[in-house]
Order: sequence, then structure tokens, then C-alpha cells
Amino acid sequence: MEITVVICAYNEEKLIKGAIESAYLLTDDVLVVDTESIDSTFEIAKKLGCRVVTFPFNRYVEPARNFALKSAKGNWVFILDADERITPKLAQEIKKVLLETSHSFFYIPRKNIFAGRKWLEHGGWYPDPVLRLIHKKSFKKWPHQIHSTPDISGTRGDLTHQIEHFFHPNLENMVQKTVVYEDIESSLLHNAGRDASLKIFFRKYFGELNRRLFKKAGYLDGSYGVIESFYQAYSKTITYLMLYEKNHK
Repeated sequence: MEITVVICAYNEEKLIKGAIESAYLLTDDVLVVDTESIDSTFEIAKKLGCRVVTFPFNRYVEPARNFALKSAKGNWVFILDADERITPKLAQEIKKVLLETSHSFFYIPRKNIFAGRKWLEHGGWYPDPVLRLIHKKSFKKWPHQIHSTPDISGTRGDLTHQIEHFFHPNLENMVQKTVVYEDIESSLLHNAGRDASLKIFFRKYFGELNRRLFKKAGYLDGSYGVIESFYQAYSKTITYLMLYEKNHK
């Protein structure tokens, strides 16, 4: 049972050390795919003993993940982001499960921690299962489209222990990510011929706010849950504002 942890990173000098250290709980084989960072991400990964390779920059991670999985040496591959951490309990569970499993890929629950302070248990943020453990021989390809799902043969398994995800460290970071990702999403909608109007703006905003804050009980997470619920509504609306702009150029 050989496991490679792959980390695709761009300008993650503040987070990459913690991700790599947590990866070593699971394996000694850590591959960092640096997408042409202009900070010290590459150097930090090298100093920590990782195998580091460079891949062309892209605004989203799927092309780099496809390359990373094909470049991994282990017969199992664990996908980790720079703002995520493998816990000791998760590492132990993986080592035990892989000795006896017949599954070819596993979904893992993710513990989303807002601003490094608050675990969001409500608002639709938990258990947030993500596909992160893949048997390499069963992997075929990861489509290059944003938010795409990889093509894998075989059956699915589900693990119990969580990945810790330190997302949205501050409001500035939240807004920066929104500008990038919602621009991509709006371009996809534009190319698909989708419409945007004043009615849609209101429907998207209040629909997402109601879903996160009330239906999924985001308010139970206190002020952080409320902030995140409003942010998700804002983010959803920004997509359609950008779509409106693209449609009327």
C-alpha cells in the first residue's frame, strides 16, 4: 500500500507548510504541483522534502489535478489543498481502510473552519463530502472544466474522519476569490446562452440567503454563520451581475 499526497498550489506560502506537515502523517511521499507561483511556495515545499514539479498557471485547479494524479508514484493518491489539513485520526483511518477495501475511490467529510476560528456545522457546510482518495489504476482523467468530477472506474467508499479546511481567512480573501471564480462561472453561463435580469438578481440573492441562513440553519453558527450566509448570497448574485455585463457587451 503506497500512498502519494498531491498538493496543487499557487502563491500559498502562508499555508503550504501546514498542509505538507499534515500530509506527512499519512505518507513520506508528498508531491507539490506548483502552478508558477511568484512567492516562496516552491522553495518552502523543497525545504520540507517534497517532490516539487511546475505546471502552467490556470485560474482553476482541475488541469493541475489531472497532471498531479498522473505524476503520482503511489498506487493510492490523496488530494490535499494548501488550506486543508489531514488529522491524525483521518490518517489512521485511511491506513486501516486501504488494507481491506474493494472500493476504488473515497469521499471524505470536510470540516470547514471560518477565519481559522469557527467550525461551520450548519448552513449546508457540513459534512460537505469531497472526493480526495483515489486508486491510481482506476483513475482515467480529470476533465479540465471548473468544478468537474474525475472519471474513475469502480465503486465509491466513504470515510468517517474529516479533513480540516481553513477557508476564508478574512473578508478580503473572500472577495478576491469571488472575483476570480464568479467571473469563470459567468463566462460558462454566457457561453451556454443563459439570461440575466433584475428579477434573476433578486431571486438568486434572496433564494441563496434563505437556503443558507434559514433552511440550512446557518444562524445556529452565530455571527460567523450569518456572515457566511450573506457572503454566499452575495457571491451567487455577483455571478449573474457579471453574466449580465457579458451578455450586454
